[in-house]
Amino acid sequence: MAYLMVFLGGGLGSLCRFGLALWLNRGEGYPWATLVANGVSCVLLGILVALATKPFFSPELRLLLMTGFCGGFSTFSTFSNELVLMLRQAQYLPAGLYLFGSISMGLLAIWAGLRIGEL
Repeated sequence: MAYLMVFLGGGLGSLCRFGLALWLNRGEGYPWATLVANGVSCVLLGILVALATKPFFSPELRLLLMTGFCGGFSTFSTFSNELVLMLRQAQYLPAGLYLFGSISMGLLAIWAGLRIGEL
């Protein structure tokens, strides 16, 4: 059952990320879809971590949403690839902003999600 929950959540998360990329990435430019996907995933994960202590939050739900969906929706590998591409194209300022912004946003988003989930 655990594998099925991760599979279903991961598939849904990946499909949502793909849809977000189609919607936000129209042509070349700043990697907004990756930034948004990672930020939303961090907020959601923070909320879920806070809720995971509640009696209704089963181990299966944890696998479906936290490991599966958030894992499929967020994308560290795409973030890393986009950052390397920016550096290879000598886009140092946008790359630095992307690196600092992504990490800062991720930490703040997790914190915000935890706070929301604790309400």
